[in-house]
Amino acid sequence: MDIVQLNQKRVFSRDDATNLLPVIYRITEAAQKEVKHLVNRMEAIKRMSPSRASEIETEINVTVDRWQQKVAKLGANPKGLWLADFDNGEGYYCWKFPETEISFWHGYNDGFSGRTALQPEKNGY
Repeated sequence: MDIVQLNQKRVFSRDDATNLLPVIYRITEAAQKEVKHLVNRMEAIKRMSPSRASEIETEINVTVDRWQQKVAKLGANPKGLWLADFDNGEGYYCWKFPETEISFWHGYNDGFSGRTALQPEKNGY
C-alpha cells in the first residue's frame, strides 16, 4: 500500500480516488456534523446574543477552512461545501458528500453542473 504524500499535486486514477475516498468521507462527515451543530447553536441564540452568534459564525468558517486544508493536503481539490475534485489528467473525478463512491467526473472547464456519470467498472465500483 502506498503512503499518502501530503501537500502534493496529484493525478488520480479512478482506483486512487476510490481508495482515498473513505478518508475524505470521514473528514467531511466530521466537519459537516460540527458545522451542523454550530449552525443550530447559532440559530438558537442569534436574537438573544448577536455577538455570540457572530463568534459561532467564525467557528463555522474555521471548521470549513480546516476541512478544505485537510482535503487539499491529501491531494484532492476542495470545491464548494463538502465537494472534492480529484484531478485525473483529463478533468476531475467529482465527489460530493454524502456520496459513497466515485461515480461522476467533469472536464477542467466544466463545473459541478457539468458532472457526468461514470460507467461502472467491471468489478463494481
